[in-house]
Amino acid sequence: MNIALLGYGKMGKAIETIAHERGHNIILKVSANTDAFHLNETDVAIDFSIPSSAVDNISKCLNAQVPVISGTTGWLDHYDDMVQLCQANNGTFLYASNFSLGVNIFFELNKNLAKLLKEFPQYKPSIEEIHHMQKLDAPSGTAITLAEGIIEQTDYKNWTLESPKQKEIGILAKRIENVPGTHEINYDSNVDSIQIKHTAHSRKGFALGAVIAAEFVHDKKGVFTMKDVLNIS
Repeated sequence: MNIALLGYGKMGKAIETIAHERGHNIILKVSANTDAFHLNETDVAIDFSIPSSAVDNISKCLNAQVPVISGTTGWLDHYDDMVQLCQANNGTFLYASNFSLGVNIFFELNKNLAKLLKEFPQYKPSIEEIHHMQKLDAPSGTAITLAEGIIEQTDYKNWTLESPKQKEIGILAKRIENVPGTHEINYDSNVDSIQIKHTAHSRKGFALGAVIAAEFVHDKKGVFTMKDVLNIS
C-alpha cells in the first residue's frame, strides 16, 4: 500500500518502520500543523497528529475518498461529525484511542471485570494512567475508553480527574519521562483489592496495530473500530 503519515513525530516514525517491514510505501509525511498537502496516489492515511489538526486531516482524507485511520486523541467532541462526513462521502474511517493489540484485549477484560463486579458495590473502581511528558492530553484517550467500558457495564455515570463523587470514576493521570503508556484499573474494598494492568514496553505495539488497521480498512467502506480489525464480538 501507499501510506500517507499525517503526523511524523515519534509515533509516525515508529509506524514508518513497521510499514516498511510489512512491505508498504510511505509516500507522504506531514510533520507540521498544516493542511498544505496532497493525497495523490494514497491508498490509506494514518493520522497521528495533534488535537488541533486531527479534524482537518480526517476531513481532507474523507473528502478525497482516501481511507483514514486516526489515533490522535483530544478532538473527540467532533467524532460524530467525522462519522457523518464519512457516511456522506461513502468513505472509510477508523478511530481508536489505542491501536495496541494488547490494549484492545485489555479493553475487553476491563468490561468483563466491570460486569462481574457490578453485583458487588463494595468494590470501587479507579483508573491510573502514566504517559511520557510530551503527551498533550490528560487523561489519555485509552483511560477514557476504559472508564466508558466500566460505565457501560455498571451504574457509574461519568469519570473525573478530580476527587470522585458518588457514581464517578476517578482517573489519576501522571506524566513521566520515557513512559510509552501504562494503564491500571483498581477495584478497592475495605477487605481487599483487585487490579488489572497493561504496560507498554515501547511504541512498537501501537505502531504495529495501526499498520494492521490500515491494512484492514484500505479496501473497505464504512466506519470501523479495532474490534472489527481484531474480530472481537
